[in-house]
Amino acid sequence: MAPISKECDYLVIGGGSGGLASARRASGMYGAKSIAIESARLGGTCVNVGCVPKKITWHAAAVAETIHDAKAYGFSVQETAPFDWTTFKHKRDAYIRRLNGIYEKNLSNDKVEYIHGRAHLISKNEAEVVLDDGSKETIRAKKILLATGGHPTLPNIPGTDLGITSDGFFELETRPEKVALVGAGYIAVEMAGMFNALGSETHLFIRHDKFLRAFDPIIQDKIFTEYQRQGIHIHTHSTQTKVEPIAGKPGWKTLHYTDSTTSGSTLDLDCLLWAIGRSPEVEDLGLVAAGVKQNERGQIIADDYQNTNVENIYALGDVCGKVELTPVAIAAGRRLSDRLFGPPQLSTSKLDYSNIPSVVFAHPEVGSIGLTEPDARAKFGDHNVKVYNTSFTALYYSMMDAEEKGPTSFKLVVTGPEEKVVGLHVLGQGCAEMLQGFGVAVKMGATKRDFDSCVAIHPTSAEELVTLK
Repeated sequence: MAPISKECDYLVIGGGSGGLASARRASGMYGAKSIAIESARLGGTCVNVGCVPKKITWHAAAVAETIHDAKAYGFSVQETAPFDWTTFKHKRDAYIRRLNGIYEKNLSNDKVEYIHGRAHLISKNEAEVVLDDGSKETIRAKKILLATGGHPTLPNIPGTDLGITSDGFFELETRPEKVALVGAGYIAVEMAGMFNALGSETHLFIRHDKFLRAFDPIIQDKIFTEYQRQGIHIHTHSTQTKVEPIAGKPGWKTLHYTDSTTSGSTLDLDCLLWAIGRSPEVEDLGLVAAGVKQNERGQIIADDYQNTNVENIYALGDVCGKVELTPVAIAAGRRLSDRLFGPPQLSTSKLDYSNIPSVVFAHPEVGSIGLTEPDARAKFGDHNVKVYNTSFTALYYSMMDAEEKGPTSFKLVVTGPEEKVVGLHVLGQGCAEMLQGFGVAVKMGATKRDFDSCVAIHPTSAEELVTLK
């Protein structure tokens, strides 16, 4: 073990959004001597291989869809060349590098010491850091936050390494001709929509009969049907047995699979993307040495105040697996620093994990806050739950042929005689921006009557949420 080389009030292991938000709040607002350690690029998954580059790519896909739709509005748009994936990718990379620099500058502005290296716990108050040059130093801290995030999970079949994960998606230099995505969560659904809109033949392999199974049935049903309409090949009840390289075709591989319609089939691809889940980044974190408990999935167990079972060691974000969303980690990190280093009136600060809005940037977008209809019925009983929903064609599609029209569907789930809104589920153009505003209303405990009392903005899709019958 290296000798003690540094001491601090607050050591944050993990330079993602949650860890950095907590370190900056502790140091910049409350003057705690803070050190942040990151072994990769600052910003974590969201900035580097998640939310930000994903949304930029989603915008590119949306532009492609707009070009396709332009003819219906009387425009004659002729593309002189196909989508330049390579140029787009390099511009996106440059933007992310700029964000990395901004994150580092913000740490400096808030007087957080930043160390680039790999850290692991050696006791409840100490961590050893392996620096980029291979040297080691030991840091002693009064309090330690574990915010190391997660990484993609890979299947255990022959040839797994011939595929990529969501991380590898952002390393693709050219657009694949034929791509298969394995997974039924938001990552697979989002990337399938983007690949398809940008011109790749797209196959989506799922284990059950629907995807986004944690969302309300109205979302599952509508987005499934819409992806089929758009030409995405969906393989339900599928399993994959092996992947083999194709001789003489560099980069191409053969996926062996079974699905609901075939057994022992194969599919030749130049891109295979695994999106079957994520695992906590804990493999070399030294949790056993410090006595930190984990659950059966390897995630660090933390309570609502981000406390682990070890005094003065805390954890938040994807490494805990509670709600794996960047804004959740940021909010939890700031409230933790408020509680640990702020004034007495903030000594009980914690994040309220209820009614957190979330969006899937599919094509079209889908969003949700609160309980699904089945969950509400299970919690309150069928007799105490009422549902208002609507499905319609947004005005944007009024100029298009029937087979080109996309869906829009909304659902309100209410409970009790006052009809308190306990769930809101939306699908259609603009739903991400729409949900942020309606999320405030749900968080405040709005009732159906409150929704009805708001005068509609016409003509919009959102007005349907305040005119539901």
